[in-house]
Amino acid sequence: MSKEKLKSDAEETHDVETTGHTWDGIEELNNPLPRWWLWCFYLTIVWGVAYTIAYPAWPLVNSATAGLLGYSTRQEVAQEIQRVEEHNAEVSNKLAQSNLSELSTDDPAYHFGVSGGASVYRAQCSQCHGSGAAGAKGYPNLLDDDWLWGGSLKEIEYTIRHGVRNETDSNAHWSQMPAFGEILDKKQIVSVAEYVLGLSGQDNDPDLASIGQTVFAQNCASCHGDGGEGMREQGAPRLNDAIWLYGDDRASLIETITYSRFGVMPAWGQRLDDADVKALTLYIHQLGGGE
Repeated sequence: MSKEKLKSDAEETHDVETTGHTWDGIEELNNPLPRWWLWCFYLTIVWGVAYTIAYPAWPLVNSATAGLLGYSTRQEVAQEIQRVEEHNAEVSNKLAQSNLSELSTDDPAYHFGVSGGASVYRAQCSQCHGSGAAGAKGYPNLLDDDWLWGGSLKEIEYTIRHGVRNETDSNAHWSQMPAFGEILDKKQIVSVAEYVLGLSGQDNDPDLASIGQTVFAQNCASCHGDGGEGMREQGAPRLNDAIWLYGDDRASLIETITYSRFGVMPAWGQRLDDADVKALTLYIHQLGGGE
């Protein structure tokens, strides 16, 4: 059957022109769009043009067109933030000026601080210490009772404010473990690792641990203590418990002894105001590990 015959049959049957497309004997009818659909389409075009004139829309090099109405979602957010800050100004100022160790848990400033500190923690600290503050390899767990630099309110606030081993705050906590791979031979390092395993109650090689005890006393005890109890003044961790920052397996211990560790924490006092620093302190302290 010819194309012309199919077109003629379709027009006779449906009284509608075809598009000229034919497939397997089937032709596509050229049905017009409903008038209501067309008018809705035209209205959306008009609406779109009007919107781009009235509201910010067209991107420029450094900004966007402001629109005739001058509307700004950023301005709305800024106004809302200002309204909340003004509403909380009194309790926020009280928190910023308070001695946290003397702040009663019944005081509204305490509850304001814990609530606000949770928000600050999620925004600034959770990336390293975890959303639940349980830490990760190289990032301390904030839920336990093992604190490198002290877990009292005063000590936590100091650590938050000044940070650890950073280059921006001259009052930051500072300590540095030697890379004993440059001081001890491999056998001495392995023996110290065996001795440290024994300090924390883990299985170890008694013969190597006996040798390691002497090496430990000569090289490690001055910071970690004779019995591995640690020294907060030096930021030297305890070695006689089950809490390990970089891992307690034999390979991790050998790596730590050989190459040392050098964790860095920012000085948040340079990024947060006093109220936020104290709020964060209260939040971390009440998580369960604070002293």
